[in-house]
Amino acid sequence: MKKSVLKRCWIGCDLGGTKLMTAVFDEQFKVLSRIREKHKSGLGAKDGVVLIGDTIDGALNKAGLTVKQVNGIGFGAAGFLDLELGLLLHSPNLGWRKVPIQHELETRFGVPLSLLNDVDAGTYGEYRLGAARKARCVVGVFPGTGIGGACIYDGRLIRGKMASAMEIGHICVQPNGHLCGCGRYGCLETVASRLAIASQIAAAAYRNDTPELRKLVGTDVAKIRSGAIAAALLAKNVVVDKIVRHAARRIGAAMVTPLHLLAPDMILLGGGLVEEMPDLFVNEVHDVLRQQGIESFVKDLKVKAAALGDDAVVKGAAAFAADTKAGKK
Repeated sequence: MKKSVLKRCWIGCDLGGTKLMTAVFDEQFKVLSRIREKHKSGLGAKDGVVLIGDTIDGALNKAGLTVKQVNGIGFGAAGFLDLELGLLLHSPNLGWRKVPIQHELETRFGVPLSLLNDVDAGTYGEYRLGAARKARCVVGVFPGTGIGGACIYDGRLIRGKMASAMEIGHICVQPNGHLCGCGRYGCLETVASRLAIASQIAAAAYRNDTPELRKLVGTDVAKIRSGAIAAALLAKNVVVDKIVRHAARRIGAAMVTPLHLLAPDMILLGGGLVEEMPDLFVNEVHDVLRQQGIESFVKDLKVKAAALGDDAVVKGAAAFAADTKAGKK
């Protein structure tokens, strides 16, 4: 009698500023189950790590699998990491510091975990399984609660010895600008993240410059999500259109230096804002790069929107864990 083969799987986790998603994948990275949780502002690190573990258990149960069938876990986290110690050093939009995520989850589940920045994971996912397949060098920019960046060069994720790299959201664009969540002033995040865009729209709503949006979500920044912003654009709200396009162009201007340093063949734009308004962001960013970039660098440059949507980070984290044998290679 032929012996049955135990089905194996990979797990991908995405810890963002406002959401947590965990997905279970088969060995060809087909989604077997996923769980998405909104987490409240002020969620503490200790409770947060428990919540992460619970979503992993829940996703496995939903897929009808057990932890014994898990090859490894890929974990994409929003924030600054110590890759050597497996720490989430600082997540500005969560307020977490020095959280031993790798140790806690490896101890709980007994399987290896590969820790990486969430945008590193999302860009890797698009490179392996999405819009950036076959690119030699792709630079990813994901505007969301903050703005993350990543680069895949010749198939390898660019990272520092102990930390992630390509922190595009913390490029200083206004030396005397607003305070950023990282503690510095004038970062790109302060003028072009969804949070920055929502803040400007909330001020416009307060002035009654956006009556439709004010009626829909009021002036509460937390309620001005990507979908509401996209709806306002669809309704031809001139003020919202101006705010969003200006933010997109600021992202394009910030990408001129990485363009000249790395000569990418693709700039990849992802995250909730881009998912809701892909043409606007792609066109504005590409236009700025064509205007400000050296001709030979932009002649064949492609600017594309991510294709994997919400699954980009979890797929990329799982694929990275598999490709690096959960960080052990």
